[in-house]
Amino acid sequence: MKELTKAEEQVMQVLWELQKGFVKDILEKLPEPKPAYNTVSTIVRILEKKGFVGYQAYGKTHEYFPLIEKEKYTRQFLKNFVSSYFGGSYQQLVSFFAKEENMNLQELDELMKHVKKDLDQPADE
Repeated sequence: MKELTKAEEQVMQVLWELQKGFVKDILEKLPEPKPAYNTVSTIVRILEKKGFVGYQAYGKTHEYFPLIEKEKYTRQFLKNFVSSYFGGSYQQLVSFFAKEENMNLQELDELMKHVKKDLDQPADE
């Protein structure tokens, strides 16, 4: 699965929230300063070519919807992130955030429980 640019990810976040929508619907949900309509339209077409977005045509207008689940993309993104920045070690990732966020032992234990639970779930790839 390809990684998304920041702009592509921002559009996907909106589509995941909306579940389906026209370019104008996506544009409405984007934060200020809003990009131009044509910019959003171009990003959506790029996402379509990458296989992240599908559409239903109504004449010349298209209603877009995600083809990739947010959870699946998040899982793959996190896996790549941990590999790139923490040598593939989730222990190093947790250690980093524990230090940065000044987590206490109870918070760290709770985080480890969530990580373990998530890691025990089968990944769709």
